[in-house]
Order: sequence, then structure tokens, then C-alpha cells
Amino acid sequence: MNVVAGTSAAGARLTPLLENSLIALLERLRLQSLRKATSRGRGDHLAGRGGASTDFADYRDYTPGDDLRFVDWNIFSRLERPYLKLFRREEERHLVIVIDASRSMAFEGKFARAKELAAALAVTGLHGNDRVSVWTSGGAGEACRLPPVRGRASLRRAFTAIEGITAASGTQPLEQGLANVMARHRGRGLVVVLSDFLTEGDLKRSLNLLAAAGLEPACLQLLGPTEIDPDVTGDLRLVDCENAGVLDVSAAGDLLTLYQDHRLRYQQQLAQWCSARSGRFLPLSSADEPRNVIGMLRRAGWLA
Repeated sequence: MNVVAGTSAAGARLTPLLENSLIALLERLRLQSLRKATSRGRGDHLAGRGGASTDFADYRDYTPGDDLRFVDWNIFSRLERPYLKLFRREEERHLVIVIDASRSMAFEGKFARAKELAAALAVTGLHGNDRVSVWTSGGAGEACRLPPVRGRASLRRAFTAIEGITAASGTQPLEQGLANVMARHRGRGLVVVLSDFLTEGDLKRSLNLLAAAGLEPACLQLLGPTEIDPDVTGDLRLVDCENAGVLDVSAAGDLLTLYQDHRLRYQQQLAQWCSARSGRFLPLSSADEPRNVIGMLRRAGWLA
């Protein structure tokens, strides 16, 4: 018997990225959308526009050119005005998972944690009958690691694709990688970006591209514990792992106050940018175990 989800009879792990018990929990959870962004293919999600099904949704005024088959003649006979019956249309939703593969993600396990969370989200998407794809961005170039697939039978394929993503080593800016992904992706729905978002580029424009493509942005920022709460003193020489730039710092204690203020303001800005595009933002630590992150996402309303 082929096991594609849950725990196997022998108790072997389905993937080294996640515990089987966590996979069993994720199978029952679904990513929640803030807006109804779906594609025209047949699926299991209610679209924002009406369509043909047996699920009645609402009425609207008849306009010339509308299909007369959907006119409610009973209402017409009573009110002498034509009204069109609207039905909820079930369509497919794309779940696009983008893993930042820039060099800064190699710090303090951020890249490894991003792969684990990508696998967790893929479980929810495939069991929710989303069309799931996985991309890397910000590395030497964008790459589609998993072309759009759907159905729980594709879970093993998704795990294999994510497991095979190699350690971060590229220097391409995240915003350029996202632009390249959007140039190749087709389909509306959700895009989850797993990144530290440590870039000097125009992320506001990147979020505009995601929204314009019909994708609701969900940004998960992964920072290392010492990036969240640095413990440094004295004189320092800081080296940028992306471009090898050097910055000599004296009186690190004074610098920490400025750093924390900037980090918190930057996170607030990212949250505002996502919210303005009907999206969401959540900062995380790479020290947070996947099970704990799933709990945070449930409490924040991302998963239900």
C-alpha cells in the first residue's frame, strides 16, 4: 500500500522535514484567504465572482446580454422586474510558495527552517486541493522546484522537491527573484514568501507585482535569534555576507538601540505594505520549531 499522507504502518517518517504527527495535524488545516482570488480552472474554492453551480448565492438586476436561463421568473411575475440568480462558483486556488535562497538565509538555520515551513504549507495546500508550486528566489536565479500540482497524491513529490533544495548560496536580490517568479507564474490565489527580507531593494514594488498577478501576499519573516536580540559589546567589524561590504563600529551598545528601533519599524512597514494589498505579515525566529510556528499561524488566523 502506498502511503501519501499521515503515518505509515511501520512508523517511518514521510520526510525528514516534518514529524508524522505534525503532518497528520496539517492534513486537517487549511490556509485562509483574506480575499477570494481564484483561477478559472475547476476547484474547491468559492470564487469572488458568480458562476454556474447548484449553490445559490444572491440576486442582481438583469442587464441586456445576460443569460435568460438564470432569470428568476417567479420574482419577475411578482415584481415585474427581471432579476438574475447568482450562484457560487467553485474554482481552483493556486498556492505559490517562494523560498528565499539568498546567502543571508544560511545564517542561524533560517534556510533550513524555511524548507520545513514550505513543506508544512504544501501539506495544507495539497490536502485542501490547492494547486501548489514551490520556487526559490534570491539565489543565483529563480527556479521552479515544483511545478503546479494538486491532490494529496502529489505530497511525496512535493516533499522530494523541497528536500532537494540546496543550501542558500546566491546573491541575487530578493525583489529581483520575486519579479522573475511572477514573470513565469500563471494563476491566482495565495503566495507565501519565506525570507528574512534583509534587502535594500524595493519590496513595495515586489508586493505590487504579487497583488497585480492576483496573488494575496503572505510574508513570513525568518530572523536568527542574534538578529532579533544581538549580544555584542565593544568595537566590531561587520561584514555583509551578500556583498562583502565592511562596516567598522565602535560603541556597539549605542548601536544596538538604533538597530532594534530600525528592525521594529521595518517590520511594521512590511506589515503595512502587506495589509494594504490584502495580505499578511508575520515575523518569526529561526529557533521556533515548526509545530510552534503552526500554532502561531492558527492563532493569527492564517490556518484553520
